Amino acid sequence: MDKKPFKGFAFVDGGVCAAEGFISGGICCGLKHQALTESAEETAKAVPDTAPKKNDLAMIYAEVPCTAAAMYTTNKVQGAPIAVTKAHIEDGKAQAVIVNSVNANTCNADGVQKAEMMCKAAADALGLRPEDVIVASTGVIGQPLPIEPIVNAAPALAKSLSREGNTAAVNAIMTTDTVPKEVAVSFEIGGKTCKLGGMLKGSGMIHPNMATTLTFLTTDCAIGAALLKQALREVVFVTLNRVSVDGDTSTNDMVCVLANGKAGNAPIEAEGEDYETFKDALYAVLMNLARMMARDGEGATKLIECLCDGAEDDRTAEIVAKSVITSSLFKAAIFGEDANWGRVLCAVGYAPADFDIHRVGVTLGSKKGTIEVCRNGAGVPFSEETAKEILGEEEILVHVTIGTGAGSAVAWGCDLTYDYVRINGDYRS
Repeated sequence: MDKKPFKGFAFVDGGVCAAEGFISGGICCGLKHQALTESAEETAKAVPDTAPKKNDLAMIYAEVPCTAAAMYTTNKVQGAPIAVTKAHIEDGKAQAVIVNSVNANTCNADGVQKAEMMCKAAADALGLRPEDVIVASTGVIGQPLPIEPIVNAAPALAKSLSREGNTAAVNAIMTTDTVPKEVAVSFEIGGKTCKLGGMLKGSGMIHPNMATTLTFLTTDCAIGAALLKQALREVVFVTLNRVSVDGDTSTNDMVCVLANGKAGNAPIEAEGEDYETFKDALYAVLMNLARMMARDGEGATKLIECLCDGAEDDRTAEIVAKSVITSSLFKAAIFGEDANWGRVLCAVGYAPADFDIHRVGVTLGSKKGTIEVCRNGAGVPFSEETAKEILGEEEILVHVTIGTGAGSAVAWGCDLTYDYVRINGDYRS
């Protein structure tokens, strides 16, 4: 899908390697789904030569120590890598990332120990301290993580790192994703050209409050740790936290950002024009990654973007927009290209916010045009044929207005299809 421009920021290639001073890579180390009853000998076996060789282990490395910040899932059940990463970046510093797919390393008695072992393996291969490493995992929950393949592969993975390694890295973090998700932009601060890029995995178990996403961001912009954390928090709230595929918030969600200062700008240490520029660059990247994640929802055929405006405040608009994009009935209607606007009104009506339902209007749109289907809380005549043509496009805009206030918000979701059930019916197979 096309990237959505934002305030003139220029898109560049390279993902997490776009910024100066970052290299990455990914390899297949031979992880596989492991049943609790398997023997240690079985878990240590490599994937047979006849099996598909998708990458399952990725690494990102910065040439110099970085300021670092992260946000995590709000699920009470959290993967062991989250606890380890929280401890490692408590000082606001990090220099590398190691991440595996296939196995989430969650709900395991030895989970923290194995997450620490991953960090040590990466640190030994890169000449760092384990505390300098961020660790993440994604995949099946509740199965012990085979650590031997990861430890054995770390030296080769470190040797494979390059400025062109972003493609291999993003491939390694994908699970049910059907397409890689990478975005990078360039921007100027203090006369210096800076870059910020990122990669994301996420397709199912996606719901606001950090969705099921592992997101890794890198920038050569110099910015203090406190403001980096603040910027990440502010932007995540209006991007990743406004995506839903299926209403499930996962256990391993994490977004982290590393800033190495290689661009040479004067460090951003206070709010102001430079901080706002940096935050806009972060928004440009995370907004596009959020849209990619919604479009690639498990089994999805369409991206749904809901704009709610006319609210008394942005929070009210956000609640309504999220309510619309999480409605299973409306998502199914979009899959069927059925302009069943009553399902939009239903979702608006049960949103936990205060507004006058008799002032609600709904317009559906796409590249084929727009069509008004509801005004002042009641239906208006419209052509079903025209509506179906509009809904036949890949990206659908639902514009909901709930009054004349200044509050507005955007949320992203996808249609609900037969394939969603198929994918999740045999996820562990």
